[in-house]
Amino acid sequence: MEGVGTAPVTDSAASCACDGAPEGAACAVIVAGGSGTRFGNPGGKLLVEAAGRPLIAWTLAAFDRARTIGHIVIVCQPARRQEMREVAIDPYPLATPVTFADAGAERQDSTVSGVAAVPTGYDVVAVHDAARPLISPATIDAAVAELLRDPRRDGVVCGQGAIDTLKTVEEQEVGARFVDTPPRSRFWCVQTPQVFRTHVLVQAIERAAADGFAGTDDASVVEHAGGVVVGVEAPRDNIKVTVPEDLPLVEALLRARAN
Repeated sequence: MEGVGTAPVTDSAASCACDGAPEGAACAVIVAGGSGTRFGNPGGKLLVEAAGRPLIAWTLAAFDRARTIGHIVIVCQPARRQEMREVAIDPYPLATPVTFADAGAERQDSTVSGVAAVPTGYDVVAVHDAARPLISPATIDAAVAELLRDPRRDGVVCGQGAIDTLKTVEEQEVGARFVDTPPRSRFWCVQTPQVFRTHVLVQAIERAAADGFAGTDDASVVEHAGGVVVGVEAPRDNIKVTVPEDLPLVEALLRARAN
């Protein structure tokens, strides 16, 4: 993957980076369809309060403040739609228009539903995990601008080069035996948003369906179709809340930002 940055995105850097990106050029697809099984809360994790707001409300606020985002599609279970609106949207009014799409059985199905709901006229789509509430408007704008900076790019993914040593393993009688230690320079740890040219993502989704391909993230679907996806280095604190132990750290970071 071609790296397109070596320093974390900052507000000032992003304001410069997104100068070439039209205001409101992208539609955000916020994937909020997971059951939250690993989090252990029967009602899921996205409406759990963190630093005074439901978790997803922080995510939506960041995309609402991003200069490059003109519309937001929330992908969630139909049965949760009204509750999400009443608990996480109505009390925290958004300036950006919001519509809903129905979540699918798998993450890839939810992306398909969300992209299908993107209004006509948006040539860029930014797909984001709703459970990453620490995303900043600066990072969103920088990612959109990086995509539009080079017409050869089909997608841009936020993340960082791996810093931990990585091992490949083989299961043997003695356990998971380490068999190789590849160079870290070949690996990235990826996050969201993952930003794509809308028509490329649509075509990649159609190709994946025809091939029976299930990707581990949205970028892998575009890669499967031969698309050019590059990385943009973003802050490492863009943490995804997956298990209860993640919540105190995320809450502390949210409160620190507020102060």
